[in-house]
Amino acid sequence: MTEGRGYFGIGVERISKPMNVGNLFRSAHAFGADFVFAIAPAVDLRAINRSDTSQTAKHLPFYEYASVDEMTLPRDCRLVGVELLDEAADLPSFTHPQRAAYVLGPERGALSPALLDRCDFTVRIPTRFCVNVGIAGAILMYDRMLARRRFAPRPVRAGGPTEALPGHRHGGPVLRRRRGGT
Repeated sequence: MTEGRGYFGIGVERISKPMNVGNLFRSAHAFGADFVFAIAPAVDLRAINRSDTSQTAKHLPFYEYASVDEMTLPRDCRLVGVELLDEAADLPSFTHPQRAAYVLGPERGALSPALLDRCDFTVRIPTRFCVNVGIAGAILMYDRMLARRRFAPRPVRAGGPTEALPGHRHGGPVLRRRRGGT
C-alpha cells in the first residue's frame, strides 16, 4: 500500500472505559496513526494495556492533557471532532485534511462545548445511533485510509479487483519562465 502524504493522530476526551480507549489506540497503531492523545481522561490510562495488545504507547507518541485549554497540536494540524450532530458533515462526504487530529467524545456524553469550539471541522458517522468509541475510531481511520491512499479500482461486479493498481507516473521536469522574458 502506498502511504499518503501528511499525518494524523487520534484521541479522546473524558473517556471513562479503559477497554474502549485501548481498543481505539490499538486500531490507531494498526492504521498508521502518528500520535494518540487523551484530554481529561476519567480513567487510569495504564489500564488500557488489557485491550491494547500492541502497546501503542511504546511505539507512538502519547499525549495526555488535563484540559482542553492545555491541548496543543502540531502547527497546521486541523482538529476534527467526531460527533453525532445535525450540523456535522457526513463522513462519506468529508475530505480529510492532510494533517489532522481526530477527537472522539466520552461513552455516555458528547464532546465538550470548549472542544467543539476548537475544532476546525466536525464529522458524523451516519449511523442510527452512537456506536462504541473504538468502533467509531476504526471507521473514521478506515475512511481516511481509503480517501488518502492509492488502491486498485473496484470492479463493476462483486469481488476483488480485476486489474492491478497502475504504477505511479512522475512527469518530466517542469520549466517555468518568468514573465517579461527573463
